[in-house]
Amino acid sequence: MPGQFSVTINIAAETPRAREAIAQSRTLKGTGAAGVATVGAAGVEVAQEVLAEAQGAVLPLVPYLDTLRWLFIALALGGIAVAVWARVDDWKKGLR
Repeated sequence: MPGQFSVTINIAAETPRAREAIAQSRTLKGTGAAGVATVGAAGVEVAQEVLAEAQGAVLPLVPYLDTLRWLFIALALGGIAVAVWARVDDWKKGLR
């Protein structure tokens, strides 16, 4: 009949890609390293306070604690950098 038309819409559901295993996630590894390092740096601060009370026996160790704190800070920054790099890299590859 004139004036009538038929429209067929074919909607094919795309199967989403399977996500990577969470243990293999570079973002999770980076943020995990940053978190552990942050807790470690806080632990060094607590250790310095505790060692200050027991000064006599452990006084030679105190200078190393400052170095250890900076090491944890560097590890935290490295972990954050890995997490950011993983996100940007995945975005460039079209994964995110």
